[in-house]
Amino acid sequence: MPKLDWPSKTKQPLPEGQLITDLIYSPVLQSSADPKLENRLILGDNLPVMSALMGEHEGKIDLIYVDPPFFTNKGYATRVGRGEDSRKPEEWQLAEGYADEWDDLESYLDMLYPRLGAMHRLLAPTGSLFLHLDWHANSYARILLDEIFGYDNLRNEIIWTYHGPSPIRSAFNRKHDMILFYSKTDQYRFDVDAVRVPYASNTVDTFNSSRKAGFGKVPDLERGKVPEDWWYFPVVARLHQERTGYPTQKPERLLERIILATTNPGDLVADFFSGAGTTGSVAARLGRRFILSDNQPRALHTTRARLILDQGGAKDESGDNFPLLVQHEEGSSIAPYTTAARLGYPDPELRDGSITLDQELADQVLYWEIDPEFGGEVFHSRLSAARPWRKGALKSELRLPDHPGQVCLRIVLVNGETIQQVI
Repeated sequence: MPKLDWPSKTKQPLPEGQLITDLIYSPVLQSSADPKLENRLILGDNLPVMSALMGEHEGKIDLIYVDPPFFTNKGYATRVGRGEDSRKPEEWQLAEGYADEWDDLESYLDMLYPRLGAMHRLLAPTGSLFLHLDWHANSYARILLDEIFGYDNLRNEIIWTYHGPSPIRSAFNRKHDMILFYSKTDQYRFDVDAVRVPYASNTVDTFNSSRKAGFGKVPDLERGKVPEDWWYFPVVARLHQERTGYPTQKPERLLERIILATTNPGDLVADFFSGAGTTGSVAARLGRRFILSDNQPRALHTTRARLILDQGGAKDESGDNFPLLVQHEEGSSIAPYTTAARLGYPDPELRDGSITLDQELADQVLYWEIDPEFGGEVFHSRLSAARPWRKGALKSELRLPDHPGQVCLRIVLVNGETIQQVI
């Protein structure tokens, strides 16, 4: 098969990576060695992150969905305000999101190529990869994936189509993305019945009105049909209940279809450009385990808030929350922590067994959490609350369990500043 070559293309070994545990979320977890620590959220460059995961997860991940930078050569900001008019972007309260900026196409391919190779290694023999791009680089990625996965393992080029305003006046409006679906082998999972959709009403009417419809072949109209390889889902900007404000967030229905089609409950799903955390949120809701990573602290904080609002994410068969392991790659840092007083807010106080945030501080909080028995290193989050994305107030008072030890508080503000202090 033809291959894509460029001067700086190499097949170097993966850089070494080491993951450092920063936080464990679980209201009931008693030990950081608990074997149920299967859901991970990791901050860091995903190449050393994937290298660090190889020992435990090589050949074991059932599904990888990735929504990497698109080679748009633009910067994207995060919306952190509330109650703003979506039609007046000049009034939005913004914070740094992420940059999709490159020196040239070669530098972009230098980023993408080794990461796709690492993902291939991590996939189980029955696993699948979904690579989400658009017209900027999709054609180049297709050739790279043919090289890594094999031309015969391309299952679909899926078109996600949507509506929305566009500034383009010199060409047709660009209103679709492409998602390349590759399996690792020809023995891959695909549950067609999990993703069936209803037939169009006019199709049902046609079959009900004429025996000749379909040349005598009558489909099971109640069961529904297999979706085509073009999908219409509205963009998140129009789905206000889902919107986190993180740029280029993808709709939950899109991830739901991918996860249902290619995994079973309990399977492991990964997203190494996790952004707003949609993959983890949907995977958890559907009873799948997940590994998420991103190199932006803003992405990590958005995902943490989202999973807290999801009531901790995945549930086991008893209805208890699965714990979440938050780590960072050795070359990255979660945040430089400060205190509320140093940011100009009153320090939180412990009174009558509860910790309450001053209202001025609470108005700026994205999420906060408490370790009632902090040991000085790994933070065990037993109590937490997050600010609803659209409406509603943050829970500004959390009650401690009986007989707490050293109580430690962590707070993440909407502007990205972070607080950690012992009460």
